[in-house]
Amino acid sequence: MAKKKRDDEHENGARVATAPPPDGEPPRMENKPYLRELRRLHGELVALQEWVKRSGTKVCVVLEGRDTAGKGGTIKAITERVSPRVFRVVALPAPTEREKSQMYLQRYLPYLPAGGEVVVFDRSWYNRAGVERVLGFTSEDEVARFLEAAPGVEQAMVRSGIILLKYWLEVGPQEQTRRLESRINDPRKIWKLSDLDLKSYTRWNEYSRARDEMFRTTDTPWAPWHVVPSDDKKRARLNLITHLLDQVPYEPLEPRKVTLPKRRVSPDIVGPRAGDRRIPTPF
Repeated sequence: MAKKKRDDEHENGARVATAPPPDGEPPRMENKPYLRELRRLHGELVALQEWVKRSGTKVCVVLEGRDTAGKGGTIKAITERVSPRVFRVVALPAPTEREKSQMYLQRYLPYLPAGGEVVVFDRSWYNRAGVERVLGFTSEDEVARFLEAAPGVEQAMVRSGIILLKYWLEVGPQEQTRRLESRINDPRKIWKLSDLDLKSYTRWNEYSRARDEMFRTTDTPWAPWHVVPSDDKKRARLNLITHLLDQVPYEPLEPRKVTLPKRRVSPDIVGPRAGDRRIPTPF
């Protein structure tokens, strides 16, 4: 019933947000319908969270894609209204010398979800098949061994009870250029632009070939890849969250009826006498 209601509401909202222009391409989603749909989906993510906690379900979400594909914004959209104790985001730094000596997938295993958790990987073990391969940080033999081992490891994860969802955010070359240029010209975004981003930018074809081989070898019945067109970031976020919700067989729990208890505030109790400790208030 909840899913049917969501489908109906999504369809009604889509009429406002996605009316196609003559060339058949949908316009960029405007902010007002986007925020309306996102608010509704946030409510469902909270319902999912409560069900995951109550049922002890384990959910693992992997987000991959080229630079500027929108992974960070999508993760923020997923997690901004839920508890970080339930929805954990994992974005690992470069490996230490000790981690470099481990079996490659070993580094990621401690971060997999326990019962009652949703873990979202901002890039994952698929670094080996993508950025590490394209930028020459690993050998072709190591890539081949990874691509051979990954399906079996993921099958073991699924057999252990983990719901494993793998998303590839696909951005086009023109849109990627536009986003990188916006980082150069925006002081709020310049921190996102690294030397590796610039190096990666010149290797579009290499990334495409690496992506396609990764799909051929790791797109399995137990852990398929889901491709999310992300030239329009707002649509991509809504579409991915909607798909995620559809992949987890949760049942919304009955909302708690909460009434604030009475309290007494004594008139002789005032705010803190902080004196010079108060910060300036220019606003």
